[in-house]
Amino acid sequence: MWVIKNKFVFIFSILAVTLFVFNSFVDDNPYFKITAKDVELKIPQGFPKPFYTFKNNKLSADVFMLGRKLFYDPLLSGDSTISCASCHQRIAAFGHIDHALSHGINGLIGKRNVSGLENLIWKDTYMWDGGVNNLEVQPINPITNPVEMNETLEHDVYKLKHNKQYVMLFNKAYHDTIINSERMLKALTQFTGLMISANSRYDKYMAGKDTFSNAEKNGLVIFRMKCANCHKEPLFTDNTYRNNGIKPDTALRDLGRAAITGTDRDVNTFKVPGLRNIERTYPYMHDGRFRNLKQVMDHYANPEDYDTGADLSLHKIGKLSEKEKSEVIAFLKTLTDTEFLYDKRFMDPDMRQ
Repeated sequence: MWVIKNKFVFIFSILAVTLFVFNSFVDDNPYFKITAKDVELKIPQGFPKPFYTFKNNKLSADVFMLGRKLFYDPLLSGDSTISCASCHQRIAAFGHIDHALSHGINGLIGKRNVSGLENLIWKDTYMWDGGVNNLEVQPINPITNPVEMNETLEHDVYKLKHNKQYVMLFNKAYHDTIINSERMLKALTQFTGLMISANSRYDKYMAGKDTFSNAEKNGLVIFRMKCANCHKEPLFTDNTYRNNGIKPDTALRDLGRAAITGTDRDVNTFKVPGLRNIERTYPYMHDGRFRNLKQVMDHYANPEDYDTGADLSLHKIGKLSEKEKSEVIAFLKTLTDTEFLYDKRFMDPDMRQ
């Protein structure tokens, strides 16, 4: 009996040590641990002053981690099946490579392509039509959209208040027991607002720390001559709304910016997207009609096929040879920021890798 008892104690001790070591590994795993240094706002050299500065949303590791948990949690949707990350997939630079258009609860399909997420604090408005003008309230749009997450802020707050894990996380983040939609949205903003991409090969080349092939150099020259009027460096967008010449999808009947402003001049105009990590954020255009960059270049290089009302600046592109198109694509691929794509801070905290 004494032998059996001691054998049990020995086995229990081994299990206890194993669990301790495992939990220590998880606690120390950099995929999950966030420090104050990890959430410092660092403006990349050459970038302009951001529109959103976190002035009234003080950055902290605990608030950031709360926002990260919320971003990946389907609890925020009406049937607890769709999270922010369902459409904004890390593998696709937080875009959506699975479908041309957004997908929501019950398999419902939206009418626009999912944009990648990066450098959001430098945007003055959000969504393809600019219907949201503040990063803190941007999540309200997908959360309440009936074909995306189909939920209300009130019910989200109710669910968070009745979830023991979130009660603990909010208390740790804000040092009291208050859980409300303002704090939920500000936490999400800290997570998405720090998605800063500024360390691609292009950035290193501009800093004299990398070299370009001849094709990439030629592509940069062509890009600056033909494309930079809308896609201004270093953010590769001028934050304007333009008709990019593609013929409207008659099934979607998307008026673009005009649905917000109600003015005819804004019909079929959409926000000029940034091009950083463009290699990873296919499909392209507001309706996801182009599957690859070659199709995009073919469109812009054929002005005779532009829709009526195309932005006049597009006509300066003119005809491009196949060689020129391939060189521009070679340059665009230098905008892929692998350090951003594999930044452990933005990984799903429930993953075990």
